[in-house]
Amino acid sequence: MTEVGDRLVETQAAKRLAQVKERIARACAICGRDPATVTLVAVSKLHDVTEVAAMAACGQRIFGESYIQEALPKMEAAPAGLVWHFIGHLQRNKAKLAVGRFALIHTVDNLELAGILQKKTEASGLTQDICLQVNVAGETQKSGIDPEHLPELAEAVAAMGALRVTGLMVIPPVFDDPEGARPAFARLRGLRDELAARLGLPLPVLSMGMSGDLEVAVMEGATHVRVGTDLFGPRQR
Repeated sequence: MTEVGDRLVETQAAKRLAQVKERIARACAICGRDPATVTLVAVSKLHDVTEVAAMAACGQRIFGESYIQEALPKMEAAPAGLVWHFIGHLQRNKAKLAVGRFALIHTVDNLELAGILQKKTEASGLTQDICLQVNVAGETQKSGIDPEHLPELAEAVAAMGALRVTGLMVIPPVFDDPEGARPAFARLRGLRDELAARLGLPLPVLSMGMSGDLEVAVMEGATHVRVGTDLFGPRQR
């Protein structure tokens, strides 16, 4: 890319980042929250490293990836000092590769996957932060633990010494009206509160909300919003 092209990409990135941050700030103002309590995860999956670098040059530091085979080379080529989250379905045969590379894995939803992560994390002498993904609407095409079985999974994972359960994650059903997602977000918050009391753990993270519904998610207590399209534009592939 030419120097002029680089500047154009960075200018577009700065505009998009400012717009998303303003949306978060407005949502926080409505519900009386401090915008600093909402972490913006820039979803860079299927976008190349030059776009990540442009967004990083504008001050964004936390990026989310969904595919191990895409993420790891991108992370190596990206500017230093960035923080990476894994937000996609984590295949069991790739789980070991995620340990120690991502500050937070948002999508643990079964005991077998947790066991693989625990074994690798323990062997590496690390502690891995995770969220438990919950399928609050029972959608068969989506990953996530059923709410009914969440306490059992959470108790088992919390007992694993190398994994630290930090909270819950949800991908709600898709609605034309963002308000349609509100019940899913409220349900996740309630499940988190119940689970925190049951486990005696703070569980500070509520990973919920994307480009189309981040305001509703913030008003329902989201601590991490995962925004891709409104930051990077349509995916390139």
